[in-house]
Amino acid sequence: MTGLGKRRPARSRSGVSGLQERRNSKSVDRSGVSEGTRELEIQGLAHDGRGVTRDADGKTVFVEGALPGERVLARVHRSRKRFDEAHVGEIVEASASRVEPPCPHYGSCGGCDLQHLSLEAQRDHKREVLRELLARQGIEVPDAISLLADAGEGYRRRARIGVRVDSGGRVRLGFRARHSHRLVDLDDCPVLLPALAALLGPLREQVESLEAPRHVGHLELLASDDAVTLVVRQLREHVADQRRWRDFAESHCLNLGVWLGREAPRFEWLTATPALHCRLTAGQRTLTLGLEPSDFLQANEAVNQRMVDTALAWLSPWLPTSASGTRVLDLFAGIGNFSLPLATRGAEVTAVEGSAAMVERLSDNAARNELSVTAQQADLNDDEACRRLLEAAMPEVLVLDPPRSGAEALCRQLAEHSVPRVLYISCDPATLARDAAWLVSAGYVVRRGAVADMFAHTSHLESMLLLEHPDSARRWQGASTDG
Repeated sequence: MTGLGKRRPARSRSGVSGLQERRNSKSVDRSGVSEGTRELEIQGLAHDGRGVTRDADGKTVFVEGALPGERVLARVHRSRKRFDEAHVGEIVEASASRVEPPCPHYGSCGGCDLQHLSLEAQRDHKREVLRELLARQGIEVPDAISLLADAGEGYRRRARIGVRVDSGGRVRLGFRARHSHRLVDLDDCPVLLPALAALLGPLREQVESLEAPRHVGHLELLASDDAVTLVVRQLREHVADQRRWRDFAESHCLNLGVWLGREAPRFEWLTATPALHCRLTAGQRTLTLGLEPSDFLQANEAVNQRMVDTALAWLSPWLPTSASGTRVLDLFAGIGNFSLPLATRGAEVTAVEGSAAMVERLSDNAARNELSVTAQQADLNDDEACRRLLEAAMPEVLVLDPPRSGAEALCRQLAEHSVPRVLYISCDPATLARDAAWLVSAGYVVRRGAVADMFAHTSHLESMLLLEHPDSARRWQGASTDG
């Protein structure tokens, strides 16, 4: 039930300042609203981070801002047939896991919705979410789910900043309120890298100085290894304002790009074309990956590195460093986040992406690092394309890191064209559980699981599963011995 309800936290007389009441009637759907207040004891935490319980009539209630074990006075702001949605009006008895939110914008900004829960408890919750979603599909992780985490603040290396100019001409710059298009003005953001957070104030002043601030759609910030890049979404071309943006970029030592146009925007650099890179380690090697501003790049560099380290550790028994390495098929390979580290371990890597531009970038990255990786393009949402890939590559190890929609087409094909080992990296545990069910029904067994806390203080989680097909593994082992 992720995404349901409106965030309307209220001020608590218990002194928990993170819960501040917001009376914005335009952002709240008042159909079916009950003006009554209910005293509830919160029984658990839903996957999206809301407290969950049942009222006196047995009806499920999701309560924004409430934690397990707490007694709260909850105000229902949306009533549905099977459940109600509410927000905390007052905390009667607080949980021991409740903490003071580190950000002053908590309760208005929709970016970090779990700040009122201790970081340790957040991470326990995320591991429980993964275990529960898998259990619903009849899947059990045999050992404890590993946690891949780092600092809870100052970790985010890219961000999209919204820009709006209200009817009075006031510039609003920041992130959206939860479940709303309304922007929350920000002067600081604790989860951004300090170099990015320091630009929020100057960017607001810059937009205010433009002749046509309403032509700015949003701003994108990216911290690569060498510099910070600013990309302006410019709905209409404005020559004088582009000069102002160049001056701003020069004064703050930024790379500057712009997307121009509304319907079919085109990208161009307004400063000298930069070479953007990010570093990644694989054992004793440091890899350099080139990228463009629109390329997918994990927002948390430290946690991404832990995911790569975990992938190499889990697969190490099948990654000899000899010249004749294991055949690995890496799908949804991006710029080579997993392909290149695997290639350093002697694997014969075939990396597949849906975008021709990404395939070219991946090939360039392999050449830059003097690694042998075969990069190719395919539609990974097409059953027939997946079947052809599996038959042609005959992989011993399959690595996949799909978008939120998952990799259902591929997993259907694995039911007929099994691969000995599958490493599935996911940014949505629900689609991971769905796809894992296809694999388990085809004979795969889950060997290991991990949760990566890529976005601390949010309910979002990344996860990893290592699955093995015993029959297929024995066939491959027999073929290897015979050879």
